[in-house]
Amino acid sequence: MPQDQPPEAHRHDAAFGPDASSGGAADGPPPEDDDAPGPAHASEGEGPPADLTLADFLQRAGARLLPAPPPFYSEAAFAGLNGDHALQPDRQNLAPAAVPRHAAVLVPVVARPQPSILLTLRSPHLSQHAGQIAFPGGRVDPGDADERAAALREAQEEVGLDRRFVRHLGYLDGYLSGTGFWIVPVVGLVDPAYDLTLNPAEVAEAFEVPLSFLMTPRNHERQSREWKGTLRHFYAMPYEGRNIWGATAGMLRNLYERIYA
Repeated sequence: MPQDQPPEAHRHDAAFGPDASSGGAADGPPPEDDDAPGPAHASEGEGPPADLTLADFLQRAGARLLPAPPPFYSEAAFAGLNGDHALQPDRQNLAPAAVPRHAAVLVPVVARPQPSILLTLRSPHLSQHAGQIAFPGGRVDPGDADERAAALREAQEEVGLDRRFVRHLGYLDGYLSGTGFWIVPVVGLVDPAYDLTLNPAEVAEAFEVPLSFLMTPRNHERQSREWKGTLRHFYAMPYEGRNIWGATAGMLRNLYERIYA
């Protein structure tokens, strides 16, 4: 999703910038398609949940997040899965022809009194999905113990987020991307004292967005545009000049549905 330079979103006090470096580059799943979304056709009208404090979020998360990773993709379960296909009228015809590749992302909830979500802006130098907003994450490697280990490893490789700053909370539903990945979202509570060191080959910037904005249904725009001759439907959450859309917005919508709906 190529973008002009947007206004700053809420950011951590640490120096976030492309001149910092971290460990090895991650080979992550493309979070969404390269084409930018079109104008919104509809959005939901509801306001924010009544209580968006950290204490309320943690209470809800403990009761409503999945305690174990969702099962890997199976064709038999396709109709009920979350993913890029979920909003398409002809979704029953969109099952992948090949077995999806296994991936995991970290959904980092920063433990402020009014919580926020830490997101990344992918490097403009990437050959695919440059300039898109995403969660830290990537493929599950053979050496990873599980999806949680993969998400934490990728977060450290991409943005230098040390796992000692992350407390595991649970999992969202699996997400099937149109680019052939089965993504497991791992929800973690991040100490606000975290430090980041960005890998400039992967990430141009890291920034926080208030949970109150992301969990307000009227900010969950349902947009559509023609792509490769087909009208595609997807969620988008424009925020302060940034457009959070596609798979990232779809997983954030799932966080809302699990925690607050």
